Amino acid sequence: MDLGISGRSALVCASSKGLGRACAVSLAREGAVVTLVARGAEALEATAHDIRRETGARVLTVAADITTHEGRAAVLAVCGEPDILVTNAGGPKPGDFRDWDRDAWIAALDANMLTPIALIKATLDTMLARRFGRIVNITSAAVKAPIDILGLSNGARSGLTGFVAGLARKTVGRNVTINNLLPGPFETDRLMETARLWSRQSGKTEEAVLAERRAGNPAGRFGTPAEFGDACAYLCSAQAGFITGQNLLLDGGNYPGTF
Repeated sequence: MDLGISGRSALVCASSKGLGRACAVSLAREGAVVTLVARGAEALEATAHDIRRETGARVLTVAADITTHEGRAAVLAVCGEPDILVTNAGGPKPGDFRDWDRDAWIAALDANMLTPIALIKATLDTMLARRFGRIVNITSAAVKAPIDILGLSNGARSGLTGFVAGLARKTVGRNVTINNLLPGPFETDRLMETARLWSRQSGKTEEAVLAERRAGNPAGRFGTPAEFGDACAYLCSAQAGFITGQNLLLDGGNYPGTF
């Protein structure tokens, strides 16, 4: 299916690796002009090279910290007025809430709530004026089913979810949608970081922890970044204009609830 976004401009945050990279690849395959942003210049350029070679798409890069005003200004100076915005940031470190001070909470809110809101604020009005816009926030399955060791992420991402719920109904009438993608266990560095913590807590090997998580998932496996990227690309498509304010959970059926 042609997703109808060839030539559209897309900004994808934290896109040098992991799920952000996968979203950038899928959008580039559909012909979008993709701007990648991440803090590490070397990894960013390597990713851009790979995406150009694989897809033939135009790929721009900005090495910047998107959580800062200066970083966002640098990114927007390069990508201009994007038609598609994919917000993303590495999750805060797992741990015990007793160890988190105010600075830890503020950093989590900056990365996982306030930065996406600032990017939406900076790009929304031009999307509305053009009567086309797709905003996708990469949050977490923990928004639906909180994980105790991910309290910083649970709190910050839930705040973003509430904000989006209030805004998304105001923009869809002009063909600008805002949705959230909630990844469960995907084969990423984040999964390995969490597995290492559970390994230390349980005394089991990392391999044993990962094997138990695979076996405990109804799908019997972890998700692949490519699956996630393609889901993102569909939400950014011309055909997805009737989907807004939604939290799409990609977790292999792990969440047991009806709603």
